[in-house]
Amino acid sequence: MLQQILDSVKIFQPEITLVIVLCAAILIDLIVKNKPQFIASIVMAGLFVAGYFVIQQSGVAVSIFSNMFVVDSFSVFFKVIILLTAIFVVMFSMQSKELNNGKRKLGEYYAFVISMTLGMLLMTGASNLLMMYLSIELTSLSSYILAGYKKETPDSSEASLKYIIYGAVSSGMLLYGISILYGLTGSLNIYDVNQVIQQGGVSLLALIAANLLMIVGFGFKISAVPFHFWTPDVYEGAPITITAFLSVASKAAGFALMIRYFFVGYYDPLASAINGYFTTIGGFDWHIIIAILSVATMTIGNFTAVWQNNLKRLLAYSSIAHAGYMMMGVVVLNNEGISAIMIYFATYLFMNLGAFYIVMLIADKIGSEDIDSYKGLGYKAPFMAVVFAIFLISLTGLPPTAGFIGKLYLFAALINSGWIWLAIVGVLNSVVSLYYYVRIFRNMFLRDIDIEHEPIKFSPSHFIVALLLVIPTLVLGLYFGPLVDFAQASVGILGIK
Repeated sequence: MLQQILDSVKIFQPEITLVIVLCAAILIDLIVKNKPQFIASIVMAGLFVAGYFVIQQSGVAVSIFSNMFVVDSFSVFFKVIILLTAIFVVMFSMQSKELNNGKRKLGEYYAFVISMTLGMLLMTGASNLLMMYLSIELTSLSSYILAGYKKETPDSSEASLKYIIYGAVSSGMLLYGISILYGLTGSLNIYDVNQVIQQGGVSLLALIAANLLMIVGFGFKISAVPFHFWTPDVYEGAPITITAFLSVASKAAGFALMIRYFFVGYYDPLASAINGYFTTIGGFDWHIIIAILSVATMTIGNFTAVWQNNLKRLLAYSSIAHAGYMMMGVVVLNNEGISAIMIYFATYLFMNLGAFYIVMLIADKIGSEDIDSYKGLGYKAPFMAVVFAIFLISLTGLPPTAGFIGKLYLFAALINSGWIWLAIVGVLNSVVSLYYYVRIFRNMFLRDIDIEHEPIKFSPSHFIVALLLVIPTLVLGLYFGPLVDFAQASVGILGIK
């Protein structure tokens, strides 16, 4: 047992690194007062070290801690997405006037960012139902506090309270689903669950009930309809840095967890070999349920975004719609569909973080997040306005940006698997999204063009971070071969043919 723990610890280096950084951030904050930039630097260094250890795990396929946690190429891909997002969020936080106003103690803020990142890394590799729940709770508890970090503003406190209430309900339903599954199979390990269900004798009705409850828990993390009600209020009330973090990293961890659960727990190798496509065990087809949720998520997200005037709230509904697009890959239930989700996440990271970053910079300068306040922005801050336009074009899915590549592979996976109607719904929803993004273009470049504009000035560090986000958004739209190869190689470890 001791040797097994020691061997597991050697593989667990990225997570151990984050635990050490978390403790260091707390201790340094107690010893060194009012030095948030120093703590942020320590946190940034820790994230890079954790990233180095994650890269070292490439090609590894091992189950550790008595099959509680899996380290494989699939989890490595999502860990890279999460750590990159965390690094950018720390950069945003160091530049945010919203946070660095001299009134807040930011030591614990960065500590919670690390604990949230740790929870999401654990979500990517959890192969035990109890481990899944604990990793979700670690992520959620940290995000509840961070969402209400602007406690002096009413909308922030309201956002945190709503987030906690919805989170508590979803956690309770997730636990109930886990308890039913444990009662049916006698195991919490999803590989063992798969074996027991394959042997037969499991009540189909109870299995359906358990998995519907599990879907509620997963749906909450990825902001899928109808479990999305917390998203707009939390995104609007939370600091923009945390809103960006939740919109990318939390969603990535949620999808990684959901994919591993369904693909490992309900994969029927014999039937899949006969049918030539992914087939689930248990006598129930999950494709149609995920398809319905996907259509509802992207449609409600896009059509509700049309009526929004607050940019954070608009991007919140846009984020809901993008969760719907990514769920289309889960509907396909094969290697092509899952690799398409992974490609989409890699592109979504840069374009969505970039959009929130520009909103943060403009809000810091003009004190507003309203679309009407962006009138004439193309003449006040031409570089930032053009960069923002590129991010919005990418979010729409138009060439030659990275967003086009993400949607291209998703739609191709759907068409190749015979889900043509779902691909058509996705394309029509993309047209709707173009409408509300065009509202922003119109205000930036076509409104107030005949009046004198006072330039908005930004520091060199602002331009550097903006370039770090916009360059990959353009490059991945033209040169995406290595990303596709990385995603396709990463999904194969799940053993799905």
